[in-house]
Amino acid sequence: MRWEELTSDDFPQAVAASQGVCLLPLSVVERHAHHLPMATDTYIARDLCRRAAEIEPALIFPDFIFTQILEAQHCAGTIALDPDLILSLLDNVCREIARNGLRKIVLVNAHGGNHGLIGLFLQKQLASPRDYVVYVTYPPVIAADDPAEVGDWSAGDHAGAQETAAVMAIRPDLVHFDRVRADGEGDARGRLKALTDLGTTTGIWWYADHPTHYAGDASPATAEKGERWLAARGKALARAIRAIKADDETLRLQQAFFAAAQH
Repeated sequence: MRWEELTSDDFPQAVAASQGVCLLPLSVVERHAHHLPMATDTYIARDLCRRAAEIEPALIFPDFIFTQILEAQHCAGTIALDPDLILSLLDNVCREIARNGLRKIVLVNAHGGNHGLIGLFLQKQLASPRDYVVYVTYPPVIAADDPAEVGDWSAGDHAGAQETAAVMAIRPDLVHFDRVRADGEGDARGRLKALTDLGTTTGIWWYADHPTHYAGDASPATAEKGERWLAARGKALARAIRAIKADDETLRLQQAFFAAAQH
């Protein structure tokens, strides 16, 4: 159930059918190498939410594309907002979701650059009392979902085989596979290796390794692989939604925490 497709009259029934669970797909508008659309993360987040909600009913909020992507400001078409504005906007959106009766808000993130933002946003939930819970889930794919696919993808993929395959399955018309390079452009440059080898990093680390916003190798991607991966991820997300529906302890602990914090 997509929020924006419902009539206002039908909305209360959708809230009831979802048991108060709302999926909030997080993505950005950024470069994805030479061959993928800038909305790659958006298409993937949207598709994962759709697949999961078809298995375990949940209401899906419209695409939230205004997240952290300052590291891509040098690439044409990037939409990079101020960090304070992003946090404030996301907090406001969550409050509006809750005001509409959905007290369990699940952030479904499809952009690797959001991990720091999401960690801070979760801690922000403890800044003041609230009558809803924000969940973040990265549910593991298990063998029962697709035995052949488990462990088949490498970490650090950006416009590589994983994302390329996914978009080939979702929107093949937007994939320019003839532009995929075979010259090692997706390999890390290692320009700050002297620091990273010693566990030291800076805000410019991604640009240092991947200035053209390509990480990995897209050449093995196929639509069939993308379909299998998306289906498996959708099943994993559905399991997490099921557990979230059954969870009453988090809100109880949250309320106990705020009561204790007042003393």
